[in-house]
Amino acid sequence: FGEVFGKGGAFDELAARGARVQRPLWASTSAKNPNYPDTVYVDPLIGPDTVNTLPPKTIEAVLDHGATTSAIQDGVAEARRALDEIAALGIDMKEVTDKLESDGVASFAKSFDELLENLATKQQRLAAAG
Repeated sequence: FGEVFGKGGAFDELAARGARVQRPLWASTSAKNPNYPDTVYVDPLIGPDTVNTLPPKTIEAVLDHGATTSAIQDGVAEARRALDEIAALGIDMKEVTDKLESDGVASFAKSFDELLENLATKQQRLAAAG
């Protein structure tokens, strides 16, 4: 992201002509496991040009005791080493992330379809009630 959108990156020319940065979106960053800190998926993702969608309970936790400094660049070298180790074990991270992306999109699509169905049902009830 920094290589493409950072100063001196490939995006500079487009930015000079008014283009805006495509910001990473972190979604579903509430802690699902009660053994994890409630800001475990929020604090490490704080950085410039990012968006994070949080449920109210996680917002309250961040306001109460969350990090307030940019941490997105922390541990990048260690993360790259970990990815190298994973690859050395024969795990194809592209395959893993493609599956996670596909499952995530399907989950959001299902929720959206359910929302539309609920709205249609409520609309029909209201129309019938006249």
